[in-house]
Amino acid sequence: MLQAVQLYIFRFFNKGHERSLKAKRNIVMSLLIKGGSVIISFLLIPLTINYVNPAQYGIWLTLSSLITWVALFDMGLGNGLKNKLTEFIALDDMTQARSYVSSAYAILAVISVLLFLVFWPVNAHLHWNHILNTGSAKDYNLNNLVLLIFGFFCIQFVLQLINTVLTANQEPAKTGVINFIGQLLTFIAILILAKYTIGSLNLLVWVFAGIPLLVLLCGSIWFYNHNYKPVAPSFKLIKLSSAKQLLASGSAFFIIQVAALVMYESDNIVITRLFGPKEVTTFNIAYKLFSVILMFFVIIITPFWSAFTEAYTKGDFDWIKSAIANANKMWFALSLCAVLLLLLSPWLYHLWVGKTVIVPLNLSIAMCVYCVAFIWQAIHVQLINGTGKIRLQLYLGIFAMLLNIPLCIFLGRRIGLAGITWSNTIFFIIMGIVYAIQTKKIINKTATGIFNA
Repeated sequence: MLQAVQLYIFRFFNKGHERSLKAKRNIVMSLLIKGGSVIISFLLIPLTINYVNPAQYGIWLTLSSLITWVALFDMGLGNGLKNKLTEFIALDDMTQARSYVSSAYAILAVISVLLFLVFWPVNAHLHWNHILNTGSAKDYNLNNLVLLIFGFFCIQFVLQLINTVLTANQEPAKTGVINFIGQLLTFIAILILAKYTIGSLNLLVWVFAGIPLLVLLCGSIWFYNHNYKPVAPSFKLIKLSSAKQLLASGSAFFIIQVAALVMYESDNIVITRLFGPKEVTTFNIAYKLFSVILMFFVIIITPFWSAFTEAYTKGDFDWIKSAIANANKMWFALSLCAVLLLLLSPWLYHLWVGKTVIVPLNLSIAMCVYCVAFIWQAIHVQLINGTGKIRLQLYLGIFAMLLNIPLCIFLGRRIGLAGITWSNTIFFIIMGIVYAIQTKKIINKTATGIFNA
């Protein structure tokens, strides 16, 4: 029996296409790393809520999601770089690869400095207590806090390119290592703060935003001085032509990113305006539970974007067909897991956060369906993004961006918190249907017009 298991494991990691083997190894490594990250993130939530309180934690969640919109201003460079870098690596053109990496860092550094210089004076005139509907938390000096968070995100804006470089080389497990170390150190820091200090939103921000940033900086220095030295950024290799091509290829990704952020990051803002910051915590507790399914999916699917780019570049459609078929099987299995998680959710909430936060059943049901719809459409998006045929995704993204917030407000007022999730889910179902059709056309080489743009 033991020999049979050993043989199966050996074949799993050593038999098959090299592209598939690389994906398998990264998936297994990512699962092990992400397992630790999930445990830490779940322990961190009740610890943090007890360190401050649900309202203050809701303020942090809302502010961090709001400031995350700074990611929009990379002009799609990250995703544009990912595809270009994968192509150059596949063609073994490391000189061009390094030039594109160097140019991407230069552009993002300039953008981040300009963003901070513009936001600094504007922030002084914004009334954040009113914007976030803080109620009893009116005494917080949120303007200084927002400026601090924005500064951290501007730096992260540049440093996070290392994740793009690692993923482009089909090694997302290494980005998982960086994130895990950041989470672990954050957890340790919050434990120390909870034991020796009184709850402070300012200290919370320094820990949650500052520590992961420091780890990202150290990770970048490490990788660019070791395995990734051939593509390490250099001032000498910054080229205007490379920058222009990155901006051109990233412009459509930029608009798609805007749409995605409206879909994903506007929820906390709508909730805090409709129901107050405390309900942001309730919403995120439910999301965090079901995000276990989404995290598992993301670990598995992440290596495939760049793998699809490489396969499409080399015309290996048989491998693409096989990969999509396996991904659809995974979607069915994860859908069953989401339903099981829904059945267990009341007991899991009680075990996790006790009576501190009460999550309505209709919100859990909405989150379950959300997971199923999100995974289905995301499978097809990986191939579409990898091939660069994103015009249709661009139009659908604009459609969702314009209607999502009004629909969130409409359903939120009538259903409550669950209405926010149902709004996102409706758009994911529509997108899933359209993307499935486009994926089939690409695989069968019958894509024409907007399906091939």
